[in-house]
Amino acid sequence: MPRFAPEPPARTGVAIDTAVVLINLGTPESPTAPALRRYLKEFLSDPRVVEIPKLLWWPILNGLILNLRPKQSAAKYAAVWQPEGSPLRFHSERQAKLLKGFLGARGHRLAVVSAMRYGQPALASVLDGLKADGVRRILLLPMYPQYAASTTATAIDAACRWLMKTRNQPEIRAIRDFHDHPGYIAALEQSVRQHWQRNGPLGDDGRLLISFHGLPKRSVDLGDPYFAECQTTGRLLAERLQLAPEQFLITFQSRFGKAQWLQPYTAPTLRAWGKQGVRRVDALCPGFVADCLETLEEIAIEGRAEFLHAGGKAYHYIPALNENEDWLHSLADLVEQHLAGWPTAAQTADDCHIQ
Repeated sequence: MPRFAPEPPARTGVAIDTAVVLINLGTPESPTAPALRRYLKEFLSDPRVVEIPKLLWWPILNGLILNLRPKQSAAKYAAVWQPEGSPLRFHSERQAKLLKGFLGARGHRLAVVSAMRYGQPALASVLDGLKADGVRRILLLPMYPQYAASTTATAIDAACRWLMKTRNQPEIRAIRDFHDHPGYIAALEQSVRQHWQRNGPLGDDGRLLISFHGLPKRSVDLGDPYFAECQTTGRLLAERLQLAPEQFLITFQSRFGKAQWLQPYTAPTLRAWGKQGVRRVDALCPGFVADCLETLEEIAIEGRAEFLHAGGKAYHYIPALNENEDWLHSLADLVEQHLAGWPTAAQTADDCHIQ
């Protein structure tokens, strides 16, 4: 077997030779147990995701988890699956298309595409396609505002593995995080304020729940900056919203296994608030810039049930930023900052055409 992948035919006069790749976590191809088994096997086999020695983890994964969890997860995915397919995938594709338009309006001639770390469209395949099209410069943008080794780092790992198999490598840049980017924080603020305009303010007996995906506490103890970056995002958002400390709480969801994860946990917080007489909760998930299973099923559906069953009266999920125009303009700002020095200026009207 050749050490390096075959090179595509050389191309001259390529109109677009710079690309931006928006990388998200991934999604199964369908809300079925077989599709979930394939997806979970790829996801949970990543040592960045599960930091347990392979000798111990492999029999647990293949003997227990992959025989029980796919059916349970498939039912949850089915509850949020749309006619267009996976919410994460179609929101990611729309974000890429709209971002290309916003950047084109600013005079940039770029390819902008979406890719998934697990599942399809696989990052390696997307990079293969860009290289075949003659792209020579690639900006990688993991769509995780807060850096974690199990998300951002594993996306960069996958890109590096692709580079290791590539003889004629393109120039690569990567964005590490944007947890405190002013435009991102402002877009979150606007989404909350627009929600309040439609549904009224929180009131004295209401709370804003700021829920981030969880992470094993051990990861933070070993040096992962995720917890600190989540706290910064939540604090900056609360300050812009002029919330008092008792009006909001930063929590962590999606705990898996018996190990201690980052706290406070989201679901127990909602139950406690319902029992304590909190009448209304508005929930948002700043760590997810596109709606997915963890927001639409875990927070919008399960979170609502937890709070109302415990005695709460009103529960609202504030959607992820998705195709929010303020957010996409801020994303364009972020991309422009990291494209500095690369020749991306459109030369003709045809070069700026938005596909």
